[in-house]
Amino acid sequence: MTRPQTARWSLILFVLPALAIYLAFAVLPLLASIVMSFFDTDGPGRVFVGFANYIYLFTHPVTSARFWNALVNNFEYFAIHLIVEVPVGLLMAALLTSGLLRRSEGIYRTLLFIPATLSVVIVGFIWRLIINPLWGMVSFPLLGNELTALPTISLMSVWQYVGIPMIFLYSALIAVPEDIVEAARLDGAGNWRIFWGIKFPMIAPQFGLIVILTYIWTFNGFDLIFALNGSAPGPNYSTDILGTFFYRTFFGSSGQVADLDLGATVATVIFLLILVVTAVYFWLVIRRLKQVEL
Repeated sequence: MTRPQTARWSLILFVLPALAIYLAFAVLPLLASIVMSFFDTDGPGRVFVGFANYIYLFTHPVTSARFWNALVNNFEYFAIHLIVEVPVGLLMAALLTSGLLRRSEGIYRTLLFIPATLSVVIVGFIWRLIINPLWGMVSFPLLGNELTALPTISLMSVWQYVGIPMIFLYSALIAVPEDIVEAARLDGAGNWRIFWGIKFPMIAPQFGLIVILTYIWTFNGFDLIFALNGSAPGPNYSTDILGTFFYRTFFGSSGQVADLDLGATVATVIFLLILVVTAVYFWLVIRRLKQVEL
């Protein structure tokens, strides 16, 4: 066996364990849920029903109302992360690479990233104590009001995970060639103009990637809302997003009977929402790169 063939087989052997785990715990369950969404297993046998589960999800008076409410809430959940978390992460990354912090840069970087390492249960418990209207710092019941419950939970999530876009963008900013920045300074450009005119355009692909990853993560969101409210996304389903709606549908909770087929349908719809938006994003990116190459 020649050396290139040996190297190829070595790479295959290294990849196989990770690929097997990925297929077993990601691809196969996904395919199984998609297949399950086209069947009815509540009866004595397994009956193929086509798109009946999807029609039920989108047209049943109660179920469809809960689904559309969860979908709208999920878009609000994503919007708050997009408007607050991503710009704040960019701002903190810009400050860390600006040279203003100097020797304390590493300390601030560590402190800002620590919340992302905490358990959601700990984060939920801490924030419940802070905003408790009886002994906390806020006298208004933020989690008990329909208008403020979801924004409050979203901002808690932003506080916990803002360090992730910060680290991504920080690593992109420190990779910007210093000679380009120095040339701009010699031409009389200030820090503000250097950042928006040179640095940000060079990290724009990473910034776009952070946006799409935020979309994917928020549409897979579940843990913090469940840690704060349990299986009852109150008040009056105002904090219900697709992840919690799927949990109640598939496993049953809050007086709702478990429906495996309908739960698989909800999971498939969530997957398609993520897939379509992600595919459109990467299509636009590839199209833009081809235009630049031309």
